[in-house]
Amino acid sequence: MILVQRCRSLRTAALMGLISATSAWSQGLDVTGKVVITRSSSHSSHGASLSADVVVWLTPTQKSSLPSMQKNTQQYKLVQKDKSFTPHLLVVPTGSSIDFPNLDPFFHNVFSLFNGKRFDLGLYEAHSHRSVLFDREGVSYIFCNIHPEMGAIVITLNTHYYAISRADGSFTIQNVSPGTYRVDVWAENATNDVLAALSRNIDVAPGSSRIDTIQVKVTGDISKGHKNKFGEDYPATARAPY
Repeated sequence: MILVQRCRSLRTAALMGLISATSAWSQGLDVTGKVVITRSSSHSSHGASLSADVVVWLTPTQKSSLPSMQKNTQQYKLVQKDKSFTPHLLVVPTGSSIDFPNLDPFFHNVFSLFNGKRFDLGLYEAHSHRSVLFDREGVSYIFCNIHPEMGAIVITLNTHYYAISRADGSFTIQNVSPGTYRVDVWAENATNDVLAALSRNIDVAPGSSRIDTIQVKVTGDISKGHKNKFGEDYPATARAPY
């Protein structure tokens, strides 16, 4: 009798394990990891976390295994206020429209002529806004042609599977279907060569859903001293009170 009960217990445990594994395969897995950013002491962050706001995303090596990108209805904004963009970093699905409201009491001229989406919204007044359709994957560096201190980044992705690292560098990409993926990373002030070297392939499966620690070396402020939309230095008048 005891032997029969033990056999039943073993079968039940095996069945529960099979159900758990099957559920993981069908429902997706949370892929976790951690980012560690290093930079020279001459470029100190003055106490700010170096490992926050790093974007990590997964692209399936077999395109057919990527869930279809449904039409996105979420509203995105990059607000211009106090000569700053808020938020500084924005990640959106390809095909998203971003609104650029000017909440300052003076003109702005938002533009991006670098990688990613290229556009120039021209001069527009206080309490008005313009919108841009981000219809291609890439990293867009956003500036104002009047105020050189203003800068933001928009990352447009063709995948649902991405995360932004927390203050301690940890991140979680939720509900990832099992399969083989390419891992890509973006960190502000890391060069393209450094970022390209961090790309790797991983297999996501029950019991194997953690990415090895990602170490990113960054330099100074890459966007510092950027040119205006004409490819020229900002004139001294760009630093006027307005």
